[in-house]
Amino acid sequence: MKIEQQPFGQVSKGKTVDLYILENDRGVEARITNYGGILVSLMVPDRAGKVEDVVLGFDHLEGYIADNCFIGATIGRYANRIGKGTFTLDGKKYKLAINDGPNHLHGGVKGFNKVIWDAEPLQAADMVGLKLHYLSRDGEENYPGNLDCTVIYWLSNKNEIIIEYSATTDKATPVNLTNHSYFNLAGQGRGKILEQVLMIDADRYTVFDPTSIPTGEIAEVKDTPLDFRQPQAIGARINQVRGGYDHNYVLNQADGSLRLIARVTEPFTGRTMEVYTTKPGMQFYSGNFLTDSIHGKSGKTYDKHYAFCLETQYYPDSPNQPQFPNSILRPGERYYHKTVYSFNNS
Repeated sequence: MKIEQQPFGQVSKGKTVDLYILENDRGVEARITNYGGILVSLMVPDRAGKVEDVVLGFDHLEGYIADNCFIGATIGRYANRIGKGTFTLDGKKYKLAINDGPNHLHGGVKGFNKVIWDAEPLQAADMVGLKLHYLSRDGEENYPGNLDCTVIYWLSNKNEIIIEYSATTDKATPVNLTNHSYFNLAGQGRGKILEQVLMIDADRYTVFDPTSIPTGEIAEVKDTPLDFRQPQAIGARINQVRGGYDHNYVLNQADGSLRLIARVTEPFTGRTMEVYTTKPGMQFYSGNFLTDSIHGKSGKTYDKHYAFCLETQYYPDSPNQPQFPNSILRPGERYYHKTVYSFNNS
């Protein structure tokens, strides 16, 4: 196993950005940049042994600087939406940036996807990793507290991408970190993902209003096109869902343990991805807002439904929904969660 470091460009103020290349003993390779904690590429084999990149992205740093789809990025301080960009905590009202219709999305105008993280290569017996660190200052994007964040990417010899998130704070603050990789198990830029087969271990989902903010109701997926408890092609019922899938699933057995919560199979290449997490929720997004104006790696274009996202997280708008799992971190506590993307072929 090995890890290499190489330059990846500069941001406008002249700060340099690096690319870290992680490779396991089975030839699986992950490329990660410390700009935005972004997973730039992920090379995995199909059933015939052909290795291909299964995440969307860009060849150069400039693509990520211009990107507004959060492609591959680490998301924070709060992933997903906060209704009307406001929340009240310990009697004080906080006003956040409005960057998604009337709501706040993915940390604001300059979320964790647009900052440079400190990076440190790691080595273990059967894994190689990259430790990313970022101190989000009190008042950044109007969030309270100095939030000290660490994200560790591991690549294991079992063909797993393991992501560990941790944080501490000196003031109470909402925290919800996730990864926003866009996956296509046929290979990035190789068409729509509608024939790829998805299973989600969730009996329920959070109902949302026309602006995608939860109403507070948690409904059954049974007898709806949101039911993926048994494997279904992503496109089998997508036309019954206005705009496509962009829904938060209430995961089963959400007791904080690491458990299998989703599986995707690509029928032609045989690639399979399993998702394990300690989180209570997962946003399934079917790439509804991708357009052919997005030019990705090797000149590929990324059109609507050319990828899917499985974002493990707290529920959307949790700071305003006290009946949802608690997303408030307080001094003396440690935020921690773990998500695993495990790859195989058959």
